Amino acid sequence: SLSLSLSSSSSPPSLFSGFHPNVHIVSEGKIKAVNAAEVGNLIQNGWTLLDVRPPEEVQKGAVENAVEVPLFVIDDDTSPGGLLKQMSAFGMGGWWLGNKHMKLNTKFMGSVRKGIPTDASVIVGCQKGLRSLSACEQLAKSGYQKVAWVTGGFDSAEPGDLPVKEGQDIRFAGNGGLSDVVGWTDAHKKANKDQSVFDGPFGIVLKVAFAVIIIDGLTAVPTLSKLFGGE
Repeated sequence: SLSLSLSSSSSPPSLFSGFHPNVHIVSEGKIKAVNAAEVGNLIQNGWTLLDVRPPEEVQKGAVENAVEVPLFVIDDDTSPGGLLKQMSAFGMGGWWLGNKHMKLNTKFMGSVRKGIPTDASVIVGCQKGLRSLSACEQLAKSGYQKVAWVTGGFDSAEPGDLPVKEGQDIRFAGNGGLSDVVGWTDAHKKANKDQSVFDGPFGIVLKVAFAVIIIDGLTAVPTLSKLFGGE
């Protein structure tokens, strides 16, 4: 059986209106499951990569020659209900992960058909592997016969697995919010697994905090000395 889990940096499904991925399409053999390390070889063998991430993520790590059609786009509804959803998304972890409330791109399949013929072999990828699974289902229902899904998404890619533009590390493309600022994301942990807790952005924060504590302690010594009659 196939199961999916959300990592600490994954966006909760509730942030995406219309998000209902069907994992059974993989176990039934309708979709081929591949890992990020296999994508480069498939592209060389004529497969087309369909990147369904929103532009905000693509800008942080774009794959060369990929067809880019977002499955979800940022919900820009400024009505009271729309603003409430955006506030809810921020409160549900957006402040930490950088998530925003998203809505389904109603022009998704139309844009895909314009960019990729139905007889093409298509690899569908996103940052974490959940949105791309939903996109795979739509492609299969629309007549695409050879569809592959990148399990684990681009988060699981190692440097060199994918032809990323400008040498960017695609694992960091889905990061945002305070967790990205302090370097406390799954991508940072994976990239810095051989480093100590004092390395990387989070390490800088710790070092500054310790420095403040030490300086605070040193300035407190003369004060305490005077209070207790010292010189």
